[in-house]
Order: sequence, then C-alpha cells, then structure tokens
Amino acid sequence: MSEIDAFIQWIVSLVSQNLYPGVFLAALIETVFPPIPSEVVFPLAGYSILKNQMNIFHVVGVGITGGAGATIGAFVIYIISKRLGRIGLIKYLKYAKIKESSLEKADHWFEKYGDKSVIIGRVIPGIRELVSIPAGIFNMNPIKFLIFTLIGSCIWSIALTGAGYYFGIATLNVFLK
Repeated sequence: MSEIDAFIQWIVSLVSQNLYPGVFLAALIETVFPPIPSEVVFPLAGYSILKNQMNIFHVVGVGITGGAGATIGAFVIYIISKRLGRIGLIKYLKYAKIKESSLEKADHWFEKYGDKSVIIGRVIPGIRELVSIPAGIFNMNPIKFLIFTLIGSCIWSIALTGAGYYFGIATLNVFLK
C-alpha cells in the first residue's frame, strides 16, 4: 500500500470513528493537501450518520463542520498565495502536484467571475481546490474571502454528506426488500 493510500485510509477511519472532529480535520487537510478526495470523506460521513441512527439534522451539522474545516484550510492557501505571489507560487507548484495549466484555469475563472468565483468555485471539482490561489494573488478582501469560502464549502459539504446519507438509505431499502 502506498503512503497516499495509507493516509487516505487513516482519514477514512478518522471520519468513521470520530464523526464531527474527523470531518473537520479531514476537510482542513483535504483543502491544503488535495490527495484526500472530499468526494469520499463527506459521503462516508453521511453514511456514518445513517449507520449510527443519528437524526438527519446531523447531515447539516456535519456539513457545516466540514465547511468550517475547509474554510480554514483554504485560508491557509489564500495567505500563502498572497505572500508568495504568482511567481513565487510557480516555484512550489511541482511539490503540491499542481500543474501550471491548472493554476491558469483558476486565474481565468477568478478574472471572469471576480469575488463570486470563490463561492461558485468551491462547489466545482477541479476549481474548488485551486480557487484560493488566485483570490490571494489578486488580493481579494480577506473577510469577504472567508465568508464566500464558508458559504461555498458548506454547500459542497452538506450536499455530499446528504448524498452519502441518501444513498445509504437507498442501499438499505434495496436489501430490505
């Protein structure tokens, strides 16, 4: 098993054994270190809510908790991008396994949609991981960045957590018939 696979396995067990703190930490780490797919973390959390017979309102609670973790992680990327600037970031992209072409797409996205790109971008795979970089480079207002990131991250997290909960119910219904 590779180091990344072992790390993802650790995240999965963290979420399934420690729902709220696990989701918060997984979302924070996933935002800073993209190899952890939120598309796995949040549906797993939704299924854990169902499996533990928790009230459906925990879908929203877990989603908001994950949104908060992702927002903190995104703010770290925002600050690094703001401090290093575009030229400084290009030197380090290879270590983060981010292609310069991906950064250019995020730049164009930000230039086209402005500050709104942060809310919209946080719910689009491929953009959501990168939208903090142009926001920092283009010096977006930090308070606005945090609010927009929290909104977009919560929408994403609640939707994926809800999907895990819903598909868990659908799967159980199939087996119970």
